[in-house]
Amino acid sequence: MRKSLILFTTLSLAANFMFASPKPQSGTILSHTSVACGSKKSKKKDIDLLCHQYVVRSDATDYTIRQQKPADQELISLNATVEFKLDKSKMKFKANGKSYEYLVVGQAAATPTAGPTGAAANPK
Repeated sequence: MRKSLILFTTLSLAANFMFASPKPQSGTILSHTSVACGSKKSKKKDIDLLCHQYVVRSDATDYTIRQQKPADQELISLNATVEFKLDKSKMKFKANGKSYEYLVVGQAAATPTAGPTGAAANPK
């Protein structure tokens, strides 16, 4: 009985470490666009609703994120540094002292920044 209790305790502690929440990553807001994310009927017309969509660059990945509800209209400034956590298909982050939760709609490998051009690129 005592061995099974020790085994159960060990396994439950190991499971807690395996399924711990992800560590925060840092990134930068690269770009902002507005995309259609639904419509609303107003009298006899349909009005298209727009949602904010951002590209967040971490060390090796560019994440495309979109706000969940069109009602949230606050803009996040470009080149803002964010600290985020990924949770399934959502990104939770803080920017400018406020917390946000956006949907991750795309991922891509971060492209390297362009190096020097012209004569400096081809030294002789």
